[in-house]
Amino acid sequence: MQLPELHQLEYLLTSAPAGVQLHLLGEIPDASRAWPFYMVQVGQAAADKPALLLTAGVHGLERIGSQVLLAYLETLCARLSWDESLHRLLEQVQLYVVPIVNPAGMSRGWRSNAQHVDLMRNAPVECAEQPLPLIGGHRYSKRLPWHRGDPAQMEVEALLLQQLLKDYLLPRASSIVLDCHSGFGQTDRLWFPYARSALQPIAHLAHMHRLRELFFQTYPHQNYIFEPQSAHYLCHGDLWDYFYQQALEHQHLMLPLTLEMGSWNWVRKNPFQLLRAQGLYHPVKPHRVKRVLRGHLILLDFLVHATAAMPTWLPTVSQRNSLEALDLWYRRT
Repeated sequence: MQLPELHQLEYLLTSAPAGVQLHLLGEIPDASRAWPFYMVQVGQAAADKPALLLTAGVHGLERIGSQVLLAYLETLCARLSWDESLHRLLEQVQLYVVPIVNPAGMSRGWRSNAQHVDLMRNAPVECAEQPLPLIGGHRYSKRLPWHRGDPAQMEVEALLLQQLLKDYLLPRASSIVLDCHSGFGQTDRLWFPYARSALQPIAHLAHMHRLRELFFQTYPHQNYIFEPQSAHYLCHGDLWDYFYQQALEHQHLMLPLTLEMGSWNWVRKNPFQLLRAQGLYHPVKPHRVKRVLRGHLILLDFLVHATAAMPTWLPTVSQRNSLEALDLWYRRT
């Protein structure tokens, strides 16, 4: 089984500049082989710096997320050879990138991993209200999509991601996370927890509202929708619900975001791509792939700067943010 994104990552890191390191955090068993679980570290890991974690490829058929992060790594590596301002920025923020969380599923073109488990339904978190049937996670049969897996044991990929957070993020005071997906709607969305409840806001709702406010003030002409995932559907076992709760227990301020790229727009412009296995989740036309790869650079660049500046803007979070967040996201008529 071939995985071009994995080869691209390994090749990119063979000539990466100083300060960009490839870490093998573990291996994912798959039939007669084992896939590497890689994390790229950009910058020197000083313990007092806030951290930004970028992940993709949790669902193996959503390859475009991995390609967006690989394109961003290419940009960073090129800039580090000449851009002193980037070096100064990385003195204030620690960047970690996991472009391929689910290599076994990606090599097969599956949503699930090799064990037919949907990793985004795999955490030990139960929905507080009524989730969507099947889509919200189930344990009826591994032959059906959205299977949650064994309730007694998380999958290897999820455990490795959990250990990454424990080792690299939770010892710090604060962090931001962006997990890249595709396949929902015609507009790019930034979702945040909870996926398990439409009634209970996260503890850091005001902080999430302030981050949204900074993004929209800085880039008023962008086209992202920033909202809780529960605005659209509820599910069991969401990884970021679970990891956010762990961060709370460690008194770590983590703001997890999910980028849902509006892949239905690609289908609207080119309905014939539905004839391909991954047509609903990945742009087919080369010019559209390039447009997506460059289209999210502003978001990624903003998140690096926003993470670096957390000591500056976190104290500006106020009761106003909390009240406006409730009005915006939870007081629905």
